[in-house]
Amino acid sequence: QPRLVESGGGLVQPGGSLRLSCAASEFTLDYFDMGWFRQAPGKEREVVSCITSAGSVNDADSVKGRFSISRDNAKQTVYLQMNRLKPEDTAVYQCAALTFGCGQTTGQGTSQFDYWGQGTQVTVSS
Repeated sequence: QPRLVESGGGLVQPGGSLRLSCAASEFTLDYFDMGWFRQAPGKEREVVSCITSAGSVNDADSVKGRFSISRDNAKQTVYLQMNRLKPEDTAVYQCAALTFGCGQTTGQGTSQFDYWGQGTQVTVSS
């Protein structure tokens, strides 16, 4: 059964940094575009950042210049480096392996066949 496990979340002060990891198993990460998503309380899930199988990156305007997505296919892992965190970045962050490409993803992913992790909580607060 394909599996994604996120880690690296936690409580951080405004202006701080965190690095999230998304470890994949039981499928080959190389072939998939991978996305990071987040959902804050009372809000819909949104795309944060997406990286294609070829390594091209798309970031949401709200995180451009602060967050950076990367992937290490040999380690079957996708990362999200988050710098200069703000209270409005507080959310549950999930990664997903997308059936279709980054260009077709919304906050709900690309199809019912996407693989999703359970999520990791990020709280930005003083």
